[in-house]
Order: sequence, then C-alpha cells, then structure tokens
Amino acid sequence: GQQRGLEQGWPKFGLEIENGLRDFDEVFGRSAPRTFEIGFGMGHSTLEMAAAAPDQDFIGVEVHKPGVGALLSGLVSQKLNNVRVHSCDALEVLRDCVADASLDRVLLFFPDPWHKSRHHKRRIVQPAFAELVRSKLKIGGVLHMATDWEPYAEYMLEVMNVAPGFRNLAEDGR
Repeated sequence: GQQRGLEQGWPKFGLEIENGLRDFDEVFGRSAPRTFEIGFGMGHSTLEMAAAAPDQDFIGVEVHKPGVGALLSGLVSQKLNNVRVHSCDALEVLRDCVADASLDRVLLFFPDPWHKSRHHKRRIVQPAFAELVRSKLKIGGVLHMATDWEPYAEYMLEVMNVAPGFRNLAEDGR
C-alpha cells in the first residue's frame, strides 16, 4: 500500500523542495485556511483532519518514507484533494518553500525529545525555530505542540514562554 501510495499519490500530492517558494493558492487551486504539519508519522491524524475539514488545506512534512507512502495511499483511497506532502526536512521547507504570513496553523506533535543533555541542541524546539514559525504564521495563527515526555514539555514551555510574538493559549499555562 505504501509503494502504491508513492507511485500513484506522489505525482498528484508531492511537493519538491527544489521548487522553492510556493504560492499555495496556486498549488491547491483555491484560497483556504492552511495547516502545516511537521512530522506526520504514518499520516493517520493528517488523513482524519483533512477528511473532517475539506474546506481547509494541509501541508505535511515527513522524512520517514513509509509514513509518506502510507499518507499518500490514504489520500488516494479516500479521494482527498486538500493535502500536499513534502518528504524532507521540515525546517528547510519552512525556510525555503513557505511564504511569510501564509499559514494559519503549524502542528508539531511528539517530536524527538533527544533525551541526553549533549543531544539537546538537536531538538527542533529552539529559539530559532520559534522565530521561523512566527514569521510563517499569519497574525493570530497558532503553533500547536504536544509531547508525551514531561521534561521535554517543560523545555518547550521554557523556549516558547520567552519567544517574541507568542502567547500560551492553554488555560492552565501548560
């Protein structure tokens, strides 16, 4: 199924980083609220979101080829047309392919926490990440992050609480 997804889905839904900055109204053939998902895994939640919100567009980025194939396969079988996919590094895509102030929402669910202290520099949530995301979000846009590892959640809060242009929308501040 994943291979079929890559073969049948990539020509229709795949985006190449080499194509640079994209006009998403042109890519999707319409103007709609846009969500950018970093690391969609096997694509299950992306498919659910896209199916539940056909009036919105989704741009998913994943480096894991089986996940890309699974999402593409799902898009083909469910006949969805509101998702586009990058198969490369999300920060490069944000930097090189997404216009400033063009996204309504950025999703980052369960990123690698890089548990060891010497690896913390590899964590995606850093001040430079917050700045990049802020530049790509429209005014009033939302960065939604989630992790299941409490020390990383605390670290994410630490970074985002001092990041200019963001405010925590969680009622309890967590």
